[in-house]
Amino acid sequence: MSAQTPSRRVTPLDIRARKGRDGIDAPLVCLTAYTTPVARLADGECDIVLVGDSVGMVLHGMASTLEVTLEMMILHGRAVARGLEKALFVVDMPFGTYEEDPGQAFRNAARLMRETGCHAVKLEGGQHMAETIRFLVQRGVPVMGHVGLTPQGVNVFGGYRVQGRGPDAARILADAEAVAAAGAFAIVIEKVPERLAAEITRAVPVPTIGIGASAACDGQILVIDDMLGLFTAFRPKFVRRFAELGAEAAQAVAAYARAVRAREFPGPEHVFGDEAGR
Repeated sequence: MSAQTPSRRVTPLDIRARKGRDGIDAPLVCLTAYTTPVARLADGECDIVLVGDSVGMVLHGMASTLEVTLEMMILHGRAVARGLEKALFVVDMPFGTYEEDPGQAFRNAARLMRETGCHAVKLEGGQHMAETIRFLVQRGVPVMGHVGLTPQGVNVFGGYRVQGRGPDAARILADAEAVAAAGAFAIVIEKVPERLAAEITRAVPVPTIGIGASAACDGQILVIDDMLGLFTAFRPKFVRRFAELGAEAAQAVAAYARAVRAREFPGPEHVFGDEAGR
């Protein structure tokens, strides 16, 4: 967390106030987390920690986020809550828990907040979700929006393709404007051209948080397992690996196996003797 960030818990109002700030400490830093240890690592540096529905693919080996349930998000949300003290704590609403009508969305958002202690929820969708976002915000549920490539709509999009090229750009801009007008305190923009991301960021009065949307946004988010090199099934173009922990972990497992087979582990320093203190 930067020196300019308050030591108290970051709130949705704090995030909204960061819109358009300049300087090296201005961009919002956001990461996903799914476990207590990772949440503790992220808490000291991040403004927002998101329990993303990407947990289904990253930790559970699912083919997409569509199989993720509310119970899974609550389970991982509770784990992350134990590791956070400063960052704004946001949880994704999984597919099928908010699209039917605003009432369904409120019941499930309230359950997420009550059972995880999260401070906001994130949901996908643009103009068609504006009424739901407004309904939630008016009833005390802070909402982070998500436009552009919305992974829960992967079957409609025909894959994880770049969105907003050509005539479709106007729709995504209108989506972002509708989400902001409905009361979202920030908007994730995923996998759109840099020009469109910059246009959206200029047009909306709330911070934009990019993932595959360039540095033109007010902040950035990545899936932490992508960023650390732990998730290696595929690597989107927009991911920069700041470490290769997956390769290091594989080497460590191989070294452990060799040591066990050679009876080099456990060694004398790892075993207990008959005498007290040994």
